[in-house]
Amino acid sequence: MRFNTGKLLVATCTAALMSTAALADDHRSDWPNSITVGTASQGGTYYIYGSGWANLVGEELGISAGAEVTGGPVQNATLVQMGEHDFGMVTTGPLVQALQGKSELAPGMMHEDVRAVFPMYQTTLQIIALADSGIDSVSDLDGKTVGVGPAGGTADMYHPQLFEKLGLDVTTTNGGASDLAGQLQDGLIDAFAFAAGMPVSAFSQLEAQADVNIFSYSNEDIAQISADYPELSQGVIPASVYSSVDEDIPALSLWNFAITHKDMPASLVYQVTEAVMENHERMLQIHGAAKETLPENAQYNTIVQWHEGAARWFEENGVDIPDNLQD
Repeated sequence: MRFNTGKLLVATCTAALMSTAALADDHRSDWPNSITVGTASQGGTYYIYGSGWANLVGEELGISAGAEVTGGPVQNATLVQMGEHDFGMVTTGPLVQALQGKSELAPGMMHEDVRAVFPMYQTTLQIIALADSGIDSVSDLDGKTVGVGPAGGTADMYHPQLFEKLGLDVTTTNGGASDLAGQLQDGLIDAFAFAAGMPVSAFSQLEAQADVNIFSYSNEDIAQISADYPELSQGVIPASVYSSVDEDIPALSLWNFAITHKDMPASLVYQVTEAVMENHERMLQIHGAAKETLPENAQYNTIVQWHEGAARWFEENGVDIPDNLQD
């Protein structure tokens, strides 16, 4: 018997493609129709970074993905815990409080279902004031009015406490990054103390329009603060980040991680992790803070379990995930 090899080859390839498509559909059968990423206020690093990686994931995975404006890490942790957002972005300080049931937004709620997805970057506590104000150090904020970002955000959580710890009488006010930058320029507040990856877009825009001073907590301040805030680490604002900064400035910082709910499909979380971790150059185009969005920085998560999909990607790519942090 003679076979028509051409027709047989076409039939075989068609069957293989149909089988692959069916497997792909089955692979995604439990995926949500779209995914939402909780970020923070517009004009801040979280919103720019979060919008960027959401778009990247959407393109790579062929799904609808978008960022949502939120109050920042404190709210993001709760939105993920409650299943109202698929993914979120958090700093370690607010996350520790959420895991312990001490969230200011949801006191008593143990955020037991939150899982880590990938390391983002360090959030730096940084402050900006107009140069003609004469304010160029934290001690100069005594008796002043200072914007501290959205209510419930990382800046709002830390700066007021740190000012008090240092014995400063500071009146704080809340608002989005762009709004507070505008208030500073209009003379409605004396300084704007934020917490974000560098550079902060609102800071860069301000220094392009006016002479400014950018600073953070001095080494003497840090010595007074560190014992009571072990989650805060010694950081730096490099001279290369802002045009108005001539030399490296000491600062305080915290690590940031992307998070999701423990019930998010493992195949989806695996591919989200893969998309972000394997597209470093594209992440750098989104925001300079992504220079720290590297697989090896998974080591800085010592507080929350990794989602099983993320843990699988890291272990397959040579990053050891401790047993106590595996789901």
